[in-house]
Amino acid sequence: MTDRFARALWLEPPYACRLRDEPLPEREGEQLLIRSLYSAISRGTETLVFAGAVPESEYSRMRAPFQDGSLPGPVKHGYANVGVVEDGPPNWIGRNVFCLYPHQTRYVVNADAVVELPADVPAARAVLAANMETAVNALWDAGIGVGDRVTIVGAGVIGALIAGLTAAIPGTDVELVDIDPGKSVLAEALGARFRAPDTATTDRDIVVHASATGAGLDSAIALAGFEATVLEMSWYGATPVTIALGGAFHSQRLTLRSSQVGAVSPSRRARRDHGARLALAVSLLADARFDALFELEDAAFDDLPAVMHRLASPDDNSLCQRIRYP
Repeated sequence: MTDRFARALWLEPPYACRLRDEPLPEREGEQLLIRSLYSAISRGTETLVFAGAVPESEYSRMRAPFQDGSLPGPVKHGYANVGVVEDGPPNWIGRNVFCLYPHQTRYVVNADAVVELPADVPAARAVLAANMETAVNALWDAGIGVGDRVTIVGAGVIGALIAGLTAAIPGTDVELVDIDPGKSVLAEALGARFRAPDTATTDRDIVVHASATGAGLDSAIALAGFEATVLEMSWYGATPVTIALGGAFHSQRLTLRSSQVGAVSPSRRARRDHGARLALAVSLLADARFDALFELEDAAFDDLPAVMHRLASPDDNSLCQRIRYP
């Protein structure tokens, strides 16, 4: 491979992927040439794309910012890349940046497509920025505030980030609920209490669901107090989900609300755009508690195809799998 080529991961749904050589375009004007240091795989979105489980109605809405190809065919998909600027305007060279770019060794983008990492945000942790942006939007959508009693059902990456942010708000009482007792270590690191579904506290002010299962959503509804909000963060792709809306759902006057990162929360939309929200998400990763979300070992870029197969398995319990570039 020469300096005019890069390597990138292409997903070939269902359940196939490979690394391809990519021609690098010539950098022009104020554009930046970035060499990737780390990327991360979204267990929710990317594995659904990999599995071919995206409904046809969502093909265009699921498009990543720098995606090549179109669903259902082969796509270069992903949005959690941290790199260093190798070439560009002199004031940019050598800076570490986050970009919503797929898994690729080097790439060229406009300067306004990246967020420079603050000095106190390590490059290795900054790959959580896209997921953190989702978590920030969730807190805005849910209206979580001082003293709220909040439960998060599902201790995956999104649920854990929401738990960590919420636990930092003064006076909040935060429980992280999961069927895996091993997640108790994660909850403790984030400043939340761990609970199994059958021991979780009821009568909560806000319940956030992030387990991507119907059973988890049923648990979230059961834990909500009178006139409380249940915020649904999970996206199920083409899989139908059945939930129990009998019982106390109506008598408790519950609000079931969706949250999705594609649009800035209505509560902030008049004053914050996507760029401002992403910059905030990056800055919040100065908090070392969030290192608890990573696997013990990074995976090598060359191993990405095997990693995708592993993460797509229902038996895999990984949280955020970070990819290390050569």
